[in-house]
Amino acid sequence: MIGTGGTIASELTDCGLAPGLTTEQLLSYIPDIEQICHVDCIQLLALDSSNITPEHWKMIVRCIREHYGEYDGFVLTHGTDTLAYTAAALSYMIQGSPKPIVFTGAQKPIGFDTTDSKANLRDAFRCAVEDLPGVSIVFDHKVILGTRAKKTRSKSFSAFSSINYPELGVLQDGVLMRFIRQECAPEPTFYEELDTGVSLVKLVPGMGCEILDFLFERNDAVVIESFGVGGVPEAGGFYECIRKWKARGKFAVLTTQVENEGSDLGVYHEGHRLKNDLRVLEAYDMTTEAVLAKLMWILAQTKDPEQVIRMFYTPVAVDMFPQTGSARRPELE
Repeated sequence: MIGTGGTIASELTDCGLAPGLTTEQLLSYIPDIEQICHVDCIQLLALDSSNITPEHWKMIVRCIREHYGEYDGFVLTHGTDTLAYTAAALSYMIQGSPKPIVFTGAQKPIGFDTTDSKANLRDAFRCAVEDLPGVSIVFDHKVILGTRAKKTRSKSFSAFSSINYPELGVLQDGVLMRFIRQECAPEPTFYEELDTGVSLVKLVPGMGCEILDFLFERNDAVVIESFGVGGVPEAGGFYECIRKWKARGKFAVLTTQVENEGSDLGVYHEGHRLKNDLRVLEAYDMTTEAVLAKLMWILAQTKDPEQVIRMFYTPVAVDMFPQTGSARRPELE
């Protein structure tokens, strides 16, 4: 069990909730875990998840890599606000793991009378002893693939949704009912480098391209959350701005602000010319969290445009179903 902080480990202070409980203290609230498995604890971080950065993702990966041979599974407690980003990042940084790497957290601290902490922890450990390869989030009795998770509710116990992909399974009366088994390798492949020069901009009606110039100047890639199935406005100089920075070796990725069903740049003129004339990358049905994490992983390995394109459109941990890709829809068990 690896603790990083979050609401699940928080206590009430004069200035609001703040992480204060250790992993051992969390386990003391659920002594029946010892009937499921033997647990060793590591208190790696004690942070509100809004303070989590890519450097912390590297710390988590190094911790798992160091102890990978000693354990059958890993449970990580994490704050919910940036949990989808961390789960996506670890899906690229630890690929093909045959062992479960299970994230969980809570919307209410474990010491509160009404809390989801205990149920989520029990479910996470139940999943960590099952044949559940790879990175997942276990929350509110649902098992969600790490590359497909998004926090869609800010307060409710059902905080996370699986976007454009079925849930891997559910837990009923403490029993995992697995629908999908993620593919894995005999041994995981670890990556510890990330390029943090990746930024995100959300288009709003009437916006000019000045902010794009600002972000491209300071980053290797910019993800543009566009409207609907994708495209940028004719006004505002967006097309020329993207063309200018692509010629200078920067990367642009078009995704959508719409949560479900993904982008399709070929539908309308505004998207068609971006894809065919400028060859911007298209996120298709990926989550924004996965897009950002994947770019950080790719650009830490190569800046060669053709290699970046190839790697971006190569599915990892079923993160996308590109129209031109080789991923296939899952078969339910």
